[in-house]
Amino acid sequence: MDFRTLRAFVEVVRQGGFSQAAKTVFATQSTVSKAVKQLEDEIGAPLLDRIGHRSLLTPVGEVVYRRGVKLLADRDDLLAELDEMRGLKRGVLKLGLPPVGSATLFAPLFAVYRRRYPGIEVRLTEHGSDQLEESLRAGEIDFAGILLPAAPEFEWQEVGSEPLVALLPAAHPLGTRRSLTMGDLRETPLILFDSGFTLNRIILHAARRAGFEPDVVARSSQIDFMVQLVAAGLGVAFLPRLIAEQRSSPAVRQVPLDEPGTDWVMAMVWRRGAFLSEAAKAWLALVREVHGRAS
Repeated sequence: MDFRTLRAFVEVVRQGGFSQAAKTVFATQSTVSKAVKQLEDEIGAPLLDRIGHRSLLTPVGEVVYRRGVKLLADRDDLLAELDEMRGLKRGVLKLGLPPVGSATLFAPLFAVYRRRYPGIEVRLTEHGSDQLEESLRAGEIDFAGILLPAAPEFEWQEVGSEPLVALLPAAHPLGTRRSLTMGDLRETPLILFDSGFTLNRIILHAARRAGFEPDVVARSSQIDFMVQLVAAGLGVAFLPRLIAEQRSSPAVRQVPLDEPGTDWVMAMVWRRGAFLSEAAKAWLALVREVHGRAS
């Protein structure tokens, strides 16, 4: 059903005739008459009972008019909402962020975005990189903050890179070293993040390259809790340098990890070739503005 013919019919009823309807829709009376006839032919029944110069609604015409008014109103609302979304007055941005590093890397971006586009609703999801990748593939989120390397199906923009540091109990004999390798920690139990965190794989691969299978004594998604476990002497944990510096404690020594392939490289990732809403495009533009062009 053509909205143009429906609009002509509704205006004929509203204005009480073809002549006034023609003025309302900025068309000739003949054009309006043809539009109504086209609608009647499509429906297969007369909509107006023409008595002299008067036109009365038929029973079918009453139904079409009632429904038509609602359809046209919904169409107008839809177009208005799309205009607002194009103007970034409304919309939704769905972000998936990791527990590690979000406060440092993404909170400032989020604050700028909210100031620029206060009408955009931002829906945040927090998980490890593995689960965020699955949510991204399923189209449940527009962007994910994950550690590189990213799968070929994704495009990405790097937003931060930090070397890892080992967090050791203050009394640990290696706590005074200037740097450590994974081989140096062969006899020290590890405290890792929960499963699904890419940082775990980085650490475990480094240990296996050094020729040993580490003793993992605890897993957690809470950085502060992991630091406390280190302070209690349970084992060694690993954090990006910038984040570790924010959790300094007299009971914990921070020693740089001198191990190839263990840098923590965070990126904002999205599906290659995916449709991006205006709200999503604005977020990507901000990320590029702050961190450079896409990789």
